[in-house]
Amino acid sequence: MTTLAPSFRPGDIRIRAEIREELGGSPQGGICPSRDKGTVVLYSDISAGEKYGYRDGWLREGDRLGPIFEYTGAGTRGDQTFDGTRGSGNAAIALHATDGRILHLFIAAGKVPGTGIMRHRYIGAFAVDEERPYVIRRALDDERTERDVIVFRLRPIGDFYRSDEDVIPPARETKVTFVQDGVGHRPRAPKRRRVVGSRDASAATVAAQTRQDLTIEYAATVPTHTVGRLEVQARGLEDTLVAELFDQTQHAVIEPSGSSSRQATKDAFMQLLEISRYVEATDSRPLRRMVLLPGLPDEDICGLLAQHNVGIIYRDEAGDFAEFPAAGHAHGFPGSSGFPCADCPALVSQG
Repeated sequence: MTTLAPSFRPGDIRIRAEIREELGGSPQGGICPSRDKGTVVLYSDISAGEKYGYRDGWLREGDRLGPIFEYTGAGTRGDQTFDGTRGSGNAAIALHATDGRILHLFIAAGKVPGTGIMRHRYIGAFAVDEERPYVIRRALDDERTERDVIVFRLRPIGDFYRSDEDVIPPARETKVTFVQDGVGHRPRAPKRRRVVGSRDASAATVAAQTRQDLTIEYAATVPTHTVGRLEVQARGLEDTLVAELFDQTQHAVIEPSGSSSRQATKDAFMQLLEISRYVEATDSRPLRRMVLLPGLPDEDICGLLAQHNVGIIYRDEAGDFAEFPAAGHAHGFPGSSGFPCADCPALVSQG
């Protein structure tokens, strides 16, 4: 990705006409790609966006890779998508790296005195998080109708401006919400396009695509089960935790990972533990905990998960989903031989 740096610095305030002159983009809208400038300019109005269920802002704490800004995609009514005209802006964000574009983020900063012209504060240059570019969350639109929104996880790639006013406020109470597949869809991110001069996919980008594919494909193997995702708003935290796969029929949390490496499997394991404790606090039934991997990890990691009664669903050599024993047991899944389990939470026949 190469583009000329703007003359202004993070924290500077500009009107849209000045921004367009240097970074391109359209005169209106929140997501403004520019092929000529090699940019995707993002505008956020944190207070005005609340009526559409938008919850933009910095997470108070970053992760091991640094700070994260959450930016809600385009589409004010109905489920947001990556497809067609409605989803073109969201696709531009998702594919910005392979298209050779840099994301530039601005936050509304009031109007020019005595006019209706909006001012925008430059926050900095960003890229989507390669490991988890976005999450899907349930939100209300301006008619108070529930829909799915795409929330991008943006990471600064240079100097940036951060104000306490732009930090997402923590949740006041803990809430666990189940969103069933078919109610909230699982939009597939747009496939990578080959662009002259674009860089090859990084390992993290490939893993993110694999993770998405595994999630969708595994859910399709249990058509008789009630499957969806869990969203957890934990009291005192501003980040919404998401379990991409929850099998309500089996009362099972299944955490997917796009890689079977030691680190990726341990990351999925930690995510599973964090989500599980909130589920167990709100439901007394025995909870099955599983990780979903593209292959079986090494013996040591399998032993670690088994020690904590966490099972592994993985693709076997035939390409089918199989299950590795949790605490000495295994279960049958469509397309695998499997083994019976005598003392796990009741399993329902695949029909």
